[in-house]
Amino acid sequence: MIGGIGMPELIIILVIILIIFGAGKLPEIGSGIGKGIKNFKKATKEIDQEDKETVKKEPEKIEEKLNS
Repeated sequence: MIGGIGMPELIIILVIILIIFGAGKLPEIGSGIGKGIKNFKKATKEIDQEDKETVKKEPEKIEEKLNS
């Protein structure tokens, strides 16, 4: 069970998606969703890296921002 959604609900959702988009579009949709997730993960990793570098380089400025 995923967040209150059971197997019957997932099957119904998948059938509706299949009807709306058709079998030919499903690989394209899946690929697009996969690329979107990959880009999101990459962006969050880059932000985390930038934050870590900022903390190492400018600890005084960060403390000033936190205290103000």
